[in-house]
Amino acid sequence: QVQLVESGGGLVQPGGSLRLSCAASGNIFSVQAMNWYRQAPGKQRELVAHTTTDGTTNYADSVKGRFTLSVDNAKKTAYLQMNSLKPEDTAVYYCYADLQIVTLEHGTSYYRIRDYWGNGTLVTVSS
Repeated sequence: QVQLVESGGGLVQPGGSLRLSCAASGNIFSVQAMNWYRQAPGKQRELVAHTTTDGTTNYADSVKGRFTLSVDNAKKTAYLQMNSLKPEDTAVYYCYADLQIVTLEHGTSYYRIRDYWGNGTLVTVSS
């Protein structure tokens, strides 16, 4: 079974930094894209950072210049480096990944693209 596990959340003061990790495990052949979303209390889930098929990374305007998404394909792990954190960054952060999974069925390997969500990690920015 494929799992995405986020870690690295916690309580940090305004202006501080955190580094989130999202590790994918299971019958994964390759990583297509790994992205970060967040959901603040009482608000809808929003896209924070995502990779594109041409290898570029896009960010929400609210985090540009402060957050950096990186992906280690060999480790099947995505990172979100968050600097200059603000109280409005407080949210549950979710990893979302497009993965090529491989299954063995009757002696034949099948490759399929599937998307997965992690369970989220809470980031609280407060003094």
